[in-house]
Amino acid sequence: ATGSTATKSFPDGVFLAELSGLRDPELLPHTVATCLGLPEQDARSRLDAMLDYLRDRELLLILDTCEHLVDACAMLADVILRATTSVTVLATSRQPLDVPGEHTMSLDPLPVPELDEKQVGHGDAVELFVQRAAAVQPGFTITDANRDEVIGLCRRLDGVPLALELATMRLRALSLSQLAGRLEDRFQLLTGGRRAVLPHHQTLRTATEWSYDLCTPTEQLLWARLSVFAGTFDVEAAEEVCAGDGLAGQHVLANLVGLVDKSIVLRVENGETRYRLLDTLREFGAEKLAKSTGAARARHISRYVRLASYFGMHSQADDQIIRFRQLRAEHVEIRAALDYALGLAGHEGDAAVIASSLFGYWQMAGLMREGGYWLDKVLDRFTEPSPERARALMIDGSLAIFRGEATSAIASIQEAIRIAEAVGDALTKGVGYMYLCLALLTTGRYDEAIAAGAIAEDRATANHDRAALVFIDYEMCYLHLLTGHLDEGLARCEQGLARLGPDSKELWMRGFLHLLKGLALYLRGEHEACTEAFGLGLMMKHEVRDPLGTGYALEGMAMLASSRQRGARAAWLLGAADQMWRLVGSRLGQDPFLEALHQQTEQNARRELGGRFDALFRRGADTPLDQVVRAAIADADQLSAVAGPPAQTQPLTSREQEIAALVAEGLSNRQIAQRLVISKRTVDAHVEHIYGKLGVSSRVQLANWLTSARPIS
Repeated sequence: ATGSTATKSFPDGVFLAELSGLRDPELLPHTVATCLGLPEQDARSRLDAMLDYLRDRELLLILDTCEHLVDACAMLADVILRATTSVTVLATSRQPLDVPGEHTMSLDPLPVPELDEKQVGHGDAVELFVQRAAAVQPGFTITDANRDEVIGLCRRLDGVPLALELATMRLRALSLSQLAGRLEDRFQLLTGGRRAVLPHHQTLRTATEWSYDLCTPTEQLLWARLSVFAGTFDVEAAEEVCAGDGLAGQHVLANLVGLVDKSIVLRVENGETRYRLLDTLREFGAEKLAKSTGAARARHISRYVRLASYFGMHSQADDQIIRFRQLRAEHVEIRAALDYALGLAGHEGDAAVIASSLFGYWQMAGLMREGGYWLDKVLDRFTEPSPERARALMIDGSLAIFRGEATSAIASIQEAIRIAEAVGDALTKGVGYMYLCLALLTTGRYDEAIAAGAIAEDRATANHDRAALVFIDYEMCYLHLLTGHLDEGLARCEQGLARLGPDSKELWMRGFLHLLKGLALYLRGEHEACTEAFGLGLMMKHEVRDPLGTGYALEGMAMLASSRQRGARAAWLLGAADQMWRLVGSRLGQDPFLEALHQQTEQNARRELGGRFDALFRRGADTPLDQVVRAAIADADQLSAVAGPPAQTQPLTSREQEIAALVAEGLSNRQIAQRLVISKRTVDAHVEHIYGKLGVSSRVQLANWLTSARPIS
């Protein structure tokens, strides 16, 4: 369907849940809820939150690549269809879900013309074969001399696109006649023994086996080992995970290039060179790998133990944002590593290290509920008192605070402190008091929070733990602001910033400290200094892509604008902040004091603007966040005053510009793939990176961005 047709048929949107990299069926609701933009911090289960969101909406939900999770997808689809009246579920799978009300449409292979047809190559298998052959052998075209041979070869491949892709790559070394001859021999060799398999599936596997046999032994070895990656990978990752036992590290790149040349591995360009296996080829490689010792999976685990441990120990380092973005880009691999570690005997401790060391990552990415999921898995493995259990309980409790479950968090953290003391883990005990302070503070138990904070500060000082001391400064600043001690709160903000230093490139904690500083200055009536603090906090939080911190910053700027009778600015800032609260799950952490400030801000703006408020509020909500941030930092009253490419975006490549324009026209990713004659997964990857570069999250926002050089009317 075109974009306009989709808009009319599904007024609440079209949402794609890409499932090929998902291994754990229990995470299916998490993945779909994230696709819908639902907040991680919602106290309800992900399934309940999803159903509540979908119940009164008219939208299309696409579950893409369901075959490895067919039971979980079937149950989810059934629950959604029973609980809603206007939601349509489209599932792509190699087998039906067998859900009541399911309508199955088989996608046949590309049509193959008859041998005596003269008009060939118009949307059929021959056209694809000729296009791919010309890419391998420049100048290749269909002629009267080779027409029958090409048609016969396409027919023996049943018009299966992947089989055609693999076959044409052999034209680098073989003539068309040789290619046809070898293919015929291979079919005869592998015929039989799989009669229950559909013919085109049998052909696909035959083509894959044939391509595997044409690889060198070291390429075959690398193919199998690369199957441990659930998503994309770079050369460094391939060398780290796949080298050893017959494949030297210095030879990985050469063999990787060989697999790229054979179209076994796809090259993905998104500002950096990464690679991926097609799903079918990854599954084939995994079958081969299953016969090995599991060393590749162990090396995969070790890689993410290393990355997670480094981030955990350097969560406030200058390279924080670089490391965070690397982890965010490899989130699917983090999941895979945790799966492997929990499934391989003797690697439970590695799972504990990964899940616990990523405490800052779970918070910065807004994945508090998923982090808790993995920590619960770890706790199931470590049921007796141990350092692993103490640390997992402590981190699980800290994430519960951000999920709005501070009361239960107190119990978890107190248990963690008791276990840490019993097993002699002084570090976890000290950090436990730090998180206990935050949990007590959040529940209004201020005297107990002060006492816990004092213990935490003493231990952090003794251990020279700067990261903990900065976090404690943040906690105590927050406590002072809530209790009306503005000067003390401001002093703790300044102390935390001073600990990090004027040249620090850390963004997460500095952003929060600047926002709290801005609030203190606002309450003291120091509006000029307040403007600077909010602006710094907004820039830092936006660069991290933190919806919670960005929401606080936009609210603070709206509050300041309203107090200065700049109602239009306040209205669109509140609208943009509202989008952040929808992602987070609650406005301003449901804090009564901050909520009162919000209500006062909105009432003042409505009084000033009258009926214009709602339109300006919607304008802020509908405008791409990067453009809102640009206008907010520029102190503009109107969004159109700063029209143009949003701040802090990366330039699009020529291919990304081409794909972005097609998205804006309303084409689906699959239609774009057909138009550009590239794989759908390549388009998926490009669209994901376009969204990331431009700071948008929907096709509507992308279309708005493409026209943002013109003033917004």
